[in-house]
Amino acid sequence: MNAPQTPDTLQAPHTNAAWHARRLAATPRGVGVMGDFFIDRAKNAEFWDIEGRRFIDFAGGIAVLNTGHVHPKVQAAIAAQLQRFTHSCYQVVPYAEYVALAERINALVPIAGPAKTAFFSTGAEAIENAIKIARSATGRSGVIAFGGAFHGRSLFSVALTGKVQPYKAGFGPFPPEIYHVPFPCHCASLDDTKKAIEQLFKCDIEPSRVAAIVFEPVQGEGGFNPIQPAAVKWLRELCDQHGILLIADEVQTGFARTGKLFAMEHYGVSPDLITMAKSLAGGTTLSAVSGRQAVMDAPAPGGLGGTYAGHPLAIAASHAVLDVIEEERLCERAQRLGDKLIAHLIAQRAVRPRIGDIRGLGAMVACEFIDPKTGAPDADTTKKVQAAALARGLLLLTCGVYGNVIRFLFPLTIEDAVFDEGLSVLDAALAEVLA
Repeated sequence: MNAPQTPDTLQAPHTNAAWHARRLAATPRGVGVMGDFFIDRAKNAEFWDIEGRRFIDFAGGIAVLNTGHVHPKVQAAIAAQLQRFTHSCYQVVPYAEYVALAERINALVPIAGPAKTAFFSTGAEAIENAIKIARSATGRSGVIAFGGAFHGRSLFSVALTGKVQPYKAGFGPFPPEIYHVPFPCHCASLDDTKKAIEQLFKCDIEPSRVAAIVFEPVQGEGGFNPIQPAAVKWLRELCDQHGILLIADEVQTGFARTGKLFAMEHYGVSPDLITMAKSLAGGTTLSAVSGRQAVMDAPAPGGLGGTYAGHPLAIAASHAVLDVIEEERLCERAQRLGDKLIAHLIAQRAVRPRIGDIRGLGAMVACEFIDPKTGAPDADTTKKVQAAALARGLLLLTCGVYGNVIRFLFPLTIEDAVFDEGLSVLDAALAEVLA
Protein backbone atom coordinates (compact mmCIF):
# COMPACT_ATOMS: atom_id res chain seq x y z
CA MET A 1 0.00 0.00 0.00
CA ASN A 2 1.27 3.47 -0.88
CA ALA A 3 2.06 5.81 2.03
CA PRO A 4 -0.52 8.56 2.49
CA GLN A 5 0.47 12.00 1.25
CA THR A 6 0.84 14.66 3.93
CA PRO A 7 1.30 18.41 3.46
CA ASP A 8 5.02 17.94 4.11
CA THR A 9 5.43 15.33 1.37
CA LEU A 10 3.46 17.51 -1.05
CA GLN A 11 5.68 20.54 -0.47
CA ALA A 12 9.21 19.28 0.10
CA PRO A 13 11.83 19.25 -1.27
CA HIS A 14 11.04 22.50 -3.06
CA THR A 15 13.35 22.27 -6.09
CA ASN A 16 12.68 21.84 -9.78
CA ALA A 17 14.88 18.75 -9.99
CA ALA A 18 13.08 17.00 -7.15
CA TRP A 19 9.63 17.72 -8.55
CA HIS A 20 10.76 16.72 -12.04
CA ALA A 21 11.86 13.34 -10.71
CA ARG A 22 8.56 12.95 -8.87
CA ARG A 23 6.65 13.87 -12.04
CA LEU A 24 8.46 11.19 -14.04
CA ALA A 25 7.63 8.61 -11.38
CA ALA A 26 4.00 9.64 -10.82
CA THR A 27 2.62 10.68 -14.24
CA PRO A 28 2.58 8.94 -17.64
CA ARG A 29 4.98 9.90 -20.41
CA GLY A 30 2.03 10.44 -22.75
CA VAL A 31 1.43 13.76 -21.03
CA GLY A 32 4.39 15.48 -22.67
CA VAL A 33 5.90 18.35 -20.68
CA MET A 34 8.26 20.85 -22.31
CA GLY A 35 9.93 22.38 -19.26
CA ASP A 36 11.78 20.79 -16.38
CA PHE A 37 10.83 23.69 -14.08
CA PHE A 38 7.63 24.30 -12.14
CA ILE A 39 5.68 27.54 -12.01
CA ASP A 40 5.15 29.19 -8.63
CA ARG A 41 3.45 32.51 -9.42
CA ALA A 42 2.68 34.75 -12.38
CA LYS A 43 1.63 38.26 -13.32
CA ASN A 44 0.55 39.43 -16.76
CA ALA A 45 3.32 38.28 -19.15
CA GLU A 46 5.81 37.08 -16.55
CA PHE A 47 6.05 34.07 -14.27
CA TRP A 48 8.49 32.76 -11.67
CA ASP A 49 9.39 29.15 -11.01
CA ILE A 50 9.60 27.52 -7.59
CA GLU A 51 13.30 28.41 -7.37
CA GLY A 52 12.61 32.08 -8.03
CA ARG A 53 13.75 32.31 -11.66
CA ARG A 54 11.83 34.80 -13.81
CA PHE A 55 10.50 34.02 -17.29
CA ILE A 56 8.87 36.16 -19.97
CA ASP A 57 5.86 34.29 -21.31
CA PHE A 58 5.51 34.34 -25.09
CA ALA A 59 3.38 31.17 -24.95
CA GLY A 60 0.36 32.25 -22.94
CA GLY A 61 -0.60 28.74 -21.90
CA ILE A 62 -1.00 27.96 -25.64
CA ALA A 63 -3.09 31.04 -26.49
CA VAL A 64 -5.20 30.95 -23.32
CA LEU A 65 -3.91 34.14 -21.71
CA ASN A 66 -4.72 36.96 -24.13
CA THR A 67 -5.65 38.98 -21.03
CA GLY A 68 -2.50 37.88 -19.19
CA HIS A 69 -1.79 35.90 -16.05
CA VAL A 70 -4.08 36.79 -13.14
CA HIS A 71 -5.60 39.94 -14.61
CA PRO A 72 -6.99 41.91 -11.64
CA LYS A 73 -10.50 42.12 -13.11
CA VAL A 74 -10.60 38.41 -13.94
CA GLN A 75 -9.24 37.56 -10.51
CA ALA A 76 -11.86 39.76 -8.82
CA ALA A 77 -14.70 38.23 -10.85
CA ILE A 78 -13.67 34.70 -9.87
CA ALA A 79 -13.26 35.69 -6.21
CA ALA A 80 -16.72 37.25 -6.13
CA GLN A 81 -18.33 34.18 -7.69
CA LEU A 82 -16.43 31.94 -5.28
CA GLN A 83 -18.31 33.58 -2.41
CA ARG A 84 -21.70 32.74 -3.96
CA PHE A 85 -21.51 29.17 -5.32
CA THR A 86 -19.05 27.05 -7.29
CA HIS A 87 -21.29 24.46 -8.94
CA SER A 88 -24.88 23.47 -9.49
CA CYS A 89 -24.67 21.91 -12.99
CA TYR A 90 -26.39 24.33 -15.34
CA GLN A 91 -28.64 21.57 -16.70
CA VAL A 92 -29.97 20.90 -13.20
CA VAL A 93 -30.08 24.33 -11.56
CA PRO A 94 -29.36 27.12 -14.09
CA TYR A 95 -27.82 30.47 -13.26
CA ALA A 96 -28.40 33.85 -14.84
CA GLU A 97 -24.72 34.53 -15.61
CA TYR A 98 -24.64 31.66 -18.13
CA VAL A 99 -27.59 33.13 -20.02
CA ALA A 100 -26.16 36.65 -19.87
CA LEU A 101 -22.82 35.48 -21.28
CA ALA A 102 -24.60 33.64 -24.10
CA GLU A 103 -26.46 36.87 -24.90
CA ARG A 104 -23.19 38.83 -24.99
CA ILE A 105 -21.48 36.34 -27.28
CA ASN A 106 -24.54 36.05 -29.54
CA ALA A 107 -24.28 39.80 -30.12
CA LEU A 108 -20.56 39.58 -30.93
CA VAL A 109 -20.10 36.51 -33.14
CA PRO A 110 -19.95 37.08 -36.93
CA ILE A 111 -22.97 34.84 -37.55
CA ALA A 112 -25.60 35.89 -40.07
CA GLY A 113 -28.95 36.38 -38.34
CA PRO A 114 -29.94 35.55 -34.76
CA ALA A 115 -27.46 33.30 -32.94
CA LYS A 116 -27.50 30.98 -29.96
CA THR A 117 -24.61 29.76 -27.79
CA ALA A 118 -23.98 26.66 -25.65
CA PHE A 119 -21.07 26.36 -23.24
CA PHE A 120 -18.76 23.42 -22.63
CA SER A 121 -15.37 22.90 -20.97
CA THR A 122 -12.62 22.36 -23.56
CA GLY A 123 -11.89 23.14 -27.18
CA ALA A 124 -12.16 19.47 -28.09
CA GLU A 125 -15.61 19.36 -26.48
CA ALA A 126 -16.66 22.40 -28.47
CA ILE A 127 -15.55 20.77 -31.73
CA GLU A 128 -17.25 17.46 -30.93
CA ASN A 129 -20.48 19.23 -30.03
CA ALA A 130 -20.32 21.36 -33.16
CA ILE A 131 -20.16 18.16 -35.23
CA LYS A 132 -23.06 16.70 -33.25
CA ILE A 133 -25.09 19.85 -33.90
CA ALA A 134 -24.21 19.79 -37.61
CA ARG A 135 -25.16 16.14 -37.97
CA SER A 136 -28.42 16.70 -36.13
CA ALA A 137 -29.29 19.77 -38.21
CA THR A 138 -28.49 18.19 -41.59
CA GLY A 139 -29.27 14.51 -41.02
CA ARG A 140 -25.89 13.76 -42.61
CA SER A 141 -22.71 12.17 -41.28
CA GLY A 142 -19.68 13.12 -43.38
CA VAL A 143 -17.19 15.78 -42.27
CA ILE A 144 -14.42 17.42 -44.30
CA ALA A 145 -11.35 18.83 -42.52
CA PHE A 146 -7.90 19.93 -43.66
CA GLY A 147 -4.34 18.72 -43.65
CA GLY A 148 -2.32 20.40 -40.90
CA ALA A 149 -5.42 21.11 -38.82
CA PHE A 150 -5.58 20.68 -35.06
CA HIS A 151 -8.99 20.24 -33.47
CA GLY A 152 -8.25 18.46 -30.19
CA ARG A 153 -7.13 15.22 -28.56
CA SER A 154 -10.41 13.38 -27.91
CA LEU A 155 -10.98 10.52 -30.33
CA PHE A 156 -13.29 12.30 -32.78
CA SER A 157 -11.49 15.63 -32.62
CA VAL A 158 -8.11 13.98 -33.11
CA ALA A 159 -9.56 12.17 -36.11
CA LEU A 160 -10.37 15.61 -37.54
CA THR A 161 -6.81 16.73 -36.76
CA GLY A 162 -4.56 16.67 -39.82
CA LYS A 163 -1.24 15.93 -38.12
CA VAL A 164 -0.16 12.40 -37.22
CA GLN A 165 2.76 12.96 -34.81
CA PRO A 166 2.24 13.04 -31.90
CA TYR A 167 -1.54 13.33 -31.88
CA LYS A 168 -2.81 10.36 -33.92
CA ALA A 169 0.04 7.86 -33.82
CA GLY A 170 -1.01 4.64 -32.08
CA PHE A 171 -4.60 5.70 -31.35
CA GLY A 172 -6.51 4.36 -34.36
CA PRO A 173 -8.80 3.19 -35.78
CA PHE A 174 -10.62 6.51 -35.94
CA PRO A 175 -14.29 7.32 -36.50
CA PRO A 176 -15.40 6.87 -40.12
CA GLU A 177 -16.53 9.45 -42.68
CA ILE A 178 -13.88 12.05 -41.91
CA TYR A 179 -12.01 13.31 -44.97
CA HIS A 180 -8.97 15.58 -45.28
CA VAL A 181 -8.05 17.88 -48.15
CA PRO A 182 -5.13 20.33 -48.62
CA PHE A 183 -5.43 23.57 -46.66
CA PRO A 184 -5.40 26.63 -48.94
CA CYS A 185 -2.70 28.83 -47.41
CA HIS A 186 0.86 29.81 -48.34
CA CYS A 187 1.80 26.15 -48.90
CA ALA A 188 -1.15 24.93 -51.01
CA SER A 189 -3.26 26.68 -53.61
CA LEU A 190 -7.00 27.08 -53.67
CA ASP A 191 -6.97 25.12 -56.92
CA ASP A 192 -5.35 22.22 -55.04
CA THR A 193 -8.19 22.32 -52.51
CA LYS A 194 -10.87 22.55 -55.20
CA LYS A 195 -9.43 19.58 -57.07
CA ALA A 196 -9.17 17.52 -53.89
CA ILE A 197 -12.79 18.18 -52.92
CA GLU A 198 -13.96 17.47 -56.45
CA GLN A 199 -12.08 14.16 -56.31
CA LEU A 200 -13.57 13.49 -52.87
CA PHE A 201 -17.11 14.01 -54.17
CA LYS A 202 -16.43 11.69 -57.11
CA CYS A 203 -14.62 8.89 -55.30
CA ASP A 204 -15.43 8.85 -51.59
CA ILE A 205 -18.63 10.61 -50.55
CA GLU A 206 -21.39 12.47 -52.36
CA PRO A 207 -21.92 16.06 -51.17
CA SER A 208 -25.47 15.26 -50.06
CA ARG A 209 -23.99 13.11 -47.26
CA VAL A 210 -21.56 15.76 -45.98
CA ALA A 211 -22.77 17.47 -42.81
CA ALA A 212 -19.98 20.01 -42.35
CA ILE A 213 -16.67 21.44 -43.45
CA VAL A 214 -14.55 22.53 -40.48
CA PHE A 215 -11.51 24.80 -40.71
CA GLU A 216 -9.32 27.13 -38.67
CA PRO A 217 -9.15 30.70 -40.05
CA VAL A 218 -5.49 30.52 -39.02
CA GLN A 219 -4.18 27.03 -38.42
CA GLY A 220 -2.63 26.87 -34.96
CA GLU A 221 -0.64 23.72 -34.36
CA GLY A 222 -0.32 23.31 -38.13
CA GLY A 223 2.02 26.29 -38.35
CA PHE A 224 0.04 29.54 -37.94
CA ASN A 225 -1.15 29.32 -41.52
CA PRO A 226 -3.76 31.97 -42.41
CA ILE A 227 -6.34 30.67 -44.87
CA GLN A 228 -6.52 32.47 -48.21
CA PRO A 229 -9.42 34.97 -48.19
CA ALA A 230 -10.66 33.70 -51.55
CA ALA A 231 -10.82 30.19 -50.10
CA VAL A 232 -13.17 31.26 -47.31
CA LYS A 233 -15.59 32.78 -49.83
CA TRP A 234 -15.36 29.68 -52.02
CA LEU A 235 -16.02 27.37 -49.06
CA ARG A 236 -19.10 29.42 -48.15
CA GLU A 237 -20.38 29.14 -51.73
CA LEU A 238 -19.66 25.42 -51.84
CA CYS A 239 -21.50 24.83 -48.58
CA ASP A 240 -24.49 26.89 -49.73
CA GLN A 241 -24.60 24.96 -53.00
CA HIS A 242 -24.75 21.56 -51.30
CA GLY A 243 -26.52 22.30 -48.01
CA ILE A 244 -23.31 21.74 -46.01
CA LEU A 245 -22.66 23.62 -42.77
CA LEU A 246 -19.48 25.68 -42.48
CA ILE A 247 -17.75 25.48 -39.07
CA ALA A 248 -15.04 27.98 -38.11
CA ASP A 249 -12.78 26.63 -35.37
CA GLU A 250 -11.78 29.79 -33.49
CA VAL A 251 -10.48 28.00 -30.39
CA GLN A 252 -7.02 29.54 -30.85
CA THR A 253 -7.80 32.54 -33.06
CA GLY A 254 -10.59 34.04 -30.97
CA PHE A 255 -10.79 36.87 -28.46
CA ALA A 256 -8.60 39.57 -30.02
CA ARG A 257 -5.57 37.46 -30.92
CA THR A 258 -5.73 38.27 -34.65
CA GLY A 259 -6.61 41.95 -34.25
CA LYS A 260 -10.35 41.23 -34.37
CA LEU A 261 -12.48 39.66 -31.68
CA PHE A 262 -12.92 36.71 -34.06
CA ALA A 263 -10.62 35.97 -36.98
CA MET A 264 -13.60 35.40 -39.29
CA GLU A 265 -14.20 39.15 -39.17
CA HIS A 266 -11.14 39.54 -41.42
CA TYR A 267 -12.83 37.57 -44.20
CA GLY A 268 -16.31 39.05 -44.44
CA VAL A 269 -17.87 35.57 -44.46
CA SER A 270 -20.34 34.20 -41.91
CA PRO A 271 -19.95 30.57 -40.85
CA ASP A 272 -22.92 28.55 -39.63
CA LEU A 273 -21.14 27.52 -36.42
CA ILE A 274 -18.14 28.89 -34.51
CA THR A 275 -16.22 27.02 -31.83
CA MET A 276 -14.25 28.90 -29.18
CA ALA A 277 -12.27 28.22 -25.99
CA LYS A 278 -8.75 29.13 -24.77
CA SER A 279 -8.79 32.91 -24.16
CA LEU A 280 -12.55 32.94 -23.71
CA ALA A 281 -12.16 32.75 -19.92
CA GLY A 282 -8.76 34.06 -18.86
CA GLY A 283 -7.17 30.75 -17.88
CA THR A 284 -10.26 29.01 -16.51
CA THR A 285 -11.93 26.10 -18.25
CA LEU A 286 -14.62 27.21 -20.67
CA SER A 287 -15.50 26.62 -24.31
CA ALA A 288 -18.50 27.39 -26.46
CA VAL A 289 -20.32 26.73 -29.71
CA SER A 290 -22.24 29.57 -31.30
CA GLY A 291 -24.35 29.28 -34.41
CA ARG A 292 -27.47 30.16 -36.31
CA GLN A 293 -30.58 29.66 -34.19
CA ALA A 294 -32.17 27.02 -36.41
CA VAL A 295 -28.94 25.01 -36.49
CA MET A 296 -28.27 25.27 -32.77
CA ASP A 297 -31.82 24.20 -31.92
CA ALA A 298 -31.57 20.97 -33.94
CA PRO A 299 -30.46 18.64 -31.09
CA ALA A 300 -33.23 17.58 -28.73
CA PRO A 301 -33.15 18.60 -25.03
CA GLY A 302 -30.46 16.58 -23.27
CA GLY A 303 -28.43 16.14 -26.43
CA LEU A 304 -25.96 18.83 -25.42
CA GLY A 305 -24.32 19.69 -22.11
CA GLY A 306 -21.94 18.26 -19.55
CA THR A 307 -21.55 18.14 -15.79
CA TYR A 308 -19.04 21.00 -15.74
CA ALA A 309 -20.16 22.70 -18.97
CA GLY A 310 -20.43 26.44 -18.41
CA HIS A 311 -18.89 26.26 -14.95
CA PRO A 312 -19.88 29.28 -12.79
CA LEU A 313 -16.30 30.36 -12.03
CA ALA A 314 -15.37 30.25 -15.71
CA ILE A 315 -18.53 32.08 -16.73
CA ALA A 316 -17.67 34.85 -14.27
CA ALA A 317 -14.12 35.00 -15.63
CA SER A 318 -15.40 35.22 -19.20
CA HIS A 319 -17.62 38.20 -18.44
CA ALA A 320 -14.52 39.95 -17.06
CA VAL A 321 -12.43 38.94 -20.10
CA LEU A 322 -14.94 40.53 -22.48
CA ASP A 323 -14.85 43.69 -20.36
CA VAL A 324 -11.05 43.80 -20.43
CA ILE A 325 -10.85 43.25 -24.20
CA GLU A 326 -13.19 46.18 -24.76
CA GLU A 327 -11.85 48.54 -22.09
CA GLU A 328 -8.17 47.96 -22.88
CA ARG A 329 -8.77 47.92 -26.65
CA LEU A 330 -6.96 44.62 -27.03
CA CYS A 331 -7.95 44.12 -30.67
CA GLU A 332 -6.13 47.30 -31.62
CA ARG A 333 -3.22 46.43 -29.34
CA ALA A 334 -2.92 42.98 -30.92
CA GLN A 335 -2.54 44.56 -34.32
CA ARG A 336 0.12 47.01 -33.10
CA LEU A 337 2.12 44.32 -31.33
CA GLY A 338 1.83 41.96 -34.28
CA ASP A 339 3.02 44.62 -36.72
CA LYS A 340 5.99 45.42 -34.49
CA LEU A 341 6.93 41.75 -34.13
CA ILE A 342 6.71 41.08 -37.86
CA ALA A 343 8.90 44.10 -38.64
CA HIS A 344 11.41 42.87 -36.04
CA LEU A 345 11.51 39.37 -37.54
CA ILE A 346 11.88 40.73 -41.08
CA ALA A 347 14.90 42.75 -39.94
CA GLN A 348 16.41 39.60 -38.42
CA ARG A 349 15.76 37.61 -41.59
CA ALA A 350 17.76 40.14 -43.60
CA VAL A 351 20.90 39.00 -41.78
CA ARG A 352 19.91 35.44 -40.86
CA PRO A 353 18.88 33.46 -43.97
CA ARG A 354 17.79 30.43 -41.95
CA ILE A 355 14.69 32.44 -41.05
CA GLY A 356 12.16 31.62 -43.74
CA ASP A 357 8.54 32.63 -44.09
CA ILE A 358 7.17 35.13 -41.57
CA ARG A 359 3.40 35.21 -41.38
CA GLY A 360 0.46 35.93 -39.20
CA LEU A 361 -2.74 37.79 -38.59
CA GLY A 362 -2.69 40.47 -35.90
CA ALA A 363 -0.62 39.15 -33.00
CA MET A 364 -0.92 35.53 -34.14
CA VAL A 365 2.57 35.53 -35.67
CA ALA A 366 5.05 32.82 -36.57
CA CYS A 367 8.34 32.37 -38.39
CA GLU A 368 9.80 29.33 -40.09
CA PHE A 369 13.36 28.08 -40.04
CA ILE A 370 14.71 26.55 -43.23
CA ASP A 371 17.85 25.31 -44.91
CA PRO A 372 18.79 28.43 -46.89
CA LYS A 373 20.23 26.36 -49.75
CA THR A 374 17.29 24.03 -50.30
CA GLY A 375 14.39 25.70 -48.52
CA ALA A 376 13.76 22.46 -46.62
CA PRO A 377 12.20 22.73 -43.14
CA ASP A 378 14.82 22.95 -40.38
CA ALA A 379 13.31 21.55 -37.20
CA ASP A 380 16.70 21.16 -35.53
CA THR A 381 17.47 24.88 -35.68
CA THR A 382 13.94 25.65 -34.47
CA LYS A 383 14.47 23.55 -31.36
CA LYS A 384 17.85 25.14 -30.72
CA VAL A 385 16.43 28.66 -30.92
CA GLN A 386 13.61 27.68 -28.56
CA ALA A 387 16.11 26.17 -26.09
CA ALA A 388 18.48 29.14 -26.29
CA ALA A 389 15.61 31.55 -25.61
CA LEU A 390 14.38 29.45 -22.70
CA ALA A 391 17.86 29.38 -21.16
CA ARG A 392 17.69 33.18 -21.16
CA GLY A 393 14.21 33.23 -19.63
CA LEU A 394 11.94 33.56 -22.69
CA LEU A 395 9.26 30.91 -23.17
CA LEU A 396 8.48 30.12 -26.82
CA LEU A 397 6.44 27.38 -28.49
CA THR A 398 7.04 25.53 -31.73
CA CYS A 399 4.48 24.20 -34.19
CA GLY A 400 4.05 23.13 -37.81
CA VAL A 401 3.71 19.80 -39.55
CA TYR A 402 7.51 19.67 -39.85
CA GLY A 403 8.20 21.17 -36.42
CA ASN A 404 10.13 24.09 -37.93
CA VAL A 405 7.93 27.01 -36.86
CA ILE A 406 8.16 29.22 -33.78
CA ARG A 407 4.85 30.81 -32.81
CA PHE A 408 4.35 33.85 -30.64
CA LEU A 409 1.44 33.91 -28.17
CA PHE A 410 2.35 36.59 -25.63
CA PRO A 411 -0.50 38.11 -23.62
CA LEU A 412 -2.00 41.08 -25.44
CA THR A 413 -1.81 42.96 -22.14
CA ILE A 414 1.98 42.63 -22.03
CA GLU A 415 3.75 45.81 -20.93
CA ASP A 416 5.75 47.52 -23.68
CA ALA A 417 8.98 47.24 -21.69
CA VAL A 418 8.50 43.49 -21.15
CA PHE A 419 7.61 42.97 -24.83
CA ASP A 420 10.78 44.80 -25.91
CA GLU A 421 12.82 42.80 -23.40
CA GLY A 422 11.41 39.60 -24.87
CA LEU A 423 12.43 40.67 -28.37
CA SER A 424 15.94 41.41 -27.11
CA VAL A 425 16.17 37.92 -25.61
CA LEU A 426 14.94 36.46 -28.91
CA ASP A 427 17.65 38.39 -30.75
CA ALA A 428 20.29 36.98 -28.41
CA ALA A 429 19.02 33.43 -28.94
CA LEU A 430 19.06 33.90 -32.71
CA ALA A 431 22.59 35.32 -32.57
CA GLU A 432 23.77 32.30 -30.56
CA VAL A 433 22.19 29.64 -32.75
CA LEU A 434 22.56 31.33 -36.15
CA ALA A 435 25.99 32.90 -35.65
